[in-house]
Amino acid sequence: MKRPAIALWLALGASAASAAPVEPPQAASLETTIAALDDAVFAAFNRCAEPAQLQAHARYFAPDVEFYHDTGGVSWTREAMIANTARYACGHYTRERVGLRVSPVRGFGAIAQGVHRFCQADGGRCEGEADFVMVWRLRDGQWQVTRVLSYGHRRNSAAESP
Repeated sequence: MKRPAIALWLALGASAASAAPVEPPQAASLETTIAALDDAVFAAFNRCAEPAQLQAHARYFAPDVEFYHDTGGVSWTREAMIANTARYACGHYTRERVGLRVSPVRGFGAIAQGVHRFCQADGGRCEGEADFVMVWRLRDGQWQVTRVLSYGHRRNSAAESP
């Protein structure tokens, strides 16, 4: 009686494994891909005072993106997030990535974690710094951000040095 049950579980396991989603790219390739996407997202962000660049920035985010900001609150849609970006960020400051770690999420995409620094848009000092997490989804060959956490906002101690 136990043998048929074991055989059934093995067969179910094998069929589930064969139906499993495709793995994300290898770690080095994935990190390179996500770093390039991060560069592209924030190249558009840094010029988002131009309407075409704001639209380019928006395309990297899923329509139902959730954006959690420790001092600004939560945005539940791309439309709301982009409205906040246009109102509070565009033309005021730019973003520089300080560090980035990328981890694969099997069957989904990747998690990017790092630190970013914010600088005055007029070429001024980079006074703000924060931690971030971005969840990237790969669907039909296209990467989009589905969740963002921007937290731990603080003064950039390097900017305070003489």
